[in-house]
Amino acid sequence: MDIFALRYAGLTELPETIRQHTQLRQLDLTGNALQSLPAWLGELVPLEALYLDENQLTSLPDSLGKLVNLRELHLGHNRLRTLPASLKWLVNLQDLRLMHNGLTEVPDVLWSLPNLRKLYLGDNPLGTLPEQIGNLRHLSELYVHSSQLTRLPESIGSLTNLHTLDIGHNALTALPESLANLRNLTHFLYISNNRLSAVPEMLFKNWPHLRYLNLTDNQLTSLPDTLGKLSSLRELRLYNNQLVRLPDSIGDLSSLIELHLMNNRLTALPESIGNLSRLMHLDLRNNQLAALPDSLSDLRNLTHLDLRNNKLLTLPDNFATLPNLKKLDVRWNKLRAVPEWVGRLEQRGCVMYL
Repeated sequence: MDIFALRYAGLTELPETIRQHTQLRQLDLTGNALQSLPAWLGELVPLEALYLDENQLTSLPDSLGKLVNLRELHLGHNRLRTLPASLKWLVNLQDLRLMHNGLTEVPDVLWSLPNLRKLYLGDNPLGTLPEQIGNLRHLSELYVHSSQLTRLPESIGSLTNLHTLDIGHNALTALPESLANLRNLTHFLYISNNRLSAVPEMLFKNWPHLRYLNLTDNQLTSLPDTLGKLSSLRELRLYNNQLVRLPDSIGDLSSLIELHLMNNRLTALPESIGNLSRLMHLDLRNNQLAALPDSLSDLRNLTHLDLRNNKLLTLPDNFATLPNLKKLDVRWNKLRAVPEWVGRLEQRGCVMYL
């Protein structure tokens, strides 16, 4: 038997019968009520994956360090406050999940795991991320969201293999310039719900392959012109900030499909926004826009346009030429009149909210 699973089975202790399966490669005990693990677990040396998420573990046995073939160890959603030093022997470990425990500091044993690729530390009251994080040079995914962080160490810039970084829901007031060294960021950068008032100009210069960026729920009033260097970006989320303007370089985001700008203080949009030829979803609700640029009619792939609760008195006639528009919402503005082209859009199947 290679795989053994007892998920959500109400277990309060590990059945001794598992001990007999000495050739197990994968053991899945997710979603039980285990408070501890037996020392004999370390006898299952061939194990490559051990899933213990959603239990009630408060400690781990030292014998866990004997599982030298482990590649995945999932311990999320338990009650752990520390890890045994014996885990340093798990030199083949690539995926370690510790989210939603009671860790108040990053366990030192992590710095002895040179082959880690994925590290999940989110939802722990860590307070700080130590400089040693930069020693984990093979990391490709790092999740430290909701960890009460007030700063990031400069050494985070040494994690040059990262393609995914989640530092959202912390208390960061600034970002280290060393983040610009993360040239392999491609998948996902999540910085939502912090206390940022600015983004260093040099950051965006080195992320030409980044596809998703979320800076929502901060205190940003402007964005650097280097924003336009994010030429592979497909989704940009900037809502719930204090933005009063957008840089002209936003028009250089030639791959952008979704742009979310609701709940800011924008009074105008740059003409260059019309260069976003692949844009399909544009959310501008709850801003202070009194007029719209004619270039919006160049957004030939636009399907959803939300302009609710701005200060618009009129709508451009060229909206009628947007060939793929499926939903247009302009409620809670002060339109002087309903444009005559509204009927034509509705006949074409566009859902209108006036």
